[in-house]
Amino acid sequence: MNSEFDIAELIHKGGVYDNVEGETPESVYEKISTMIPLPQDMSAEAVYDALAARERVLSTAVGNGIALPHARAPIMKSVDDQRICIVYLKNPLDMKAPDERKVFVMFVLLTFNSQSHLRILSSLVTLFRKTQFRKLLEKHAGEAELLNAIRELD
Repeated sequence: MNSEFDIAELIHKGGVYDNVEGETPESVYEKISTMIPLPQDMSAEAVYDALAARERVLSTAVGNGIALPHARAPIMKSVDDQRICIVYLKNPLDMKAPDERKVFVMFVLLTFNSQSHLRILSSLVTLFRKTQFRKLLEKHAGEAELLNAIRELD
């Protein structure tokens, strides 16, 4: 698979974070932006600003307890800098999801261009439709278990 769109590799680059605290999406973004491994030319402040600005426009909650925070415009400077961070929340948040479920996990997308962004979104949505994958998310599966499942389900 093209590494530009290899969901498992992008998650490995971004990491999986458990029990992240925050009372609002913005407070979670503030915390996670300092935890994510970023390229040298990208600041935690720039990531926070981009995620918070997008959330102010429209909720990134997609249903089933999942949100897909992302910037309104791609913020990474190269394909190699792209990553996905999985953030399990300590306390689920009401983010006005279409199904009204509180969000317990966020897939933070940090992408290089619109084409990459849309292909990554499409791959994630395909995963989210699979009951087996959603059950792993509900039990806060770690990185190794998630990556194995993604490779098996792909």
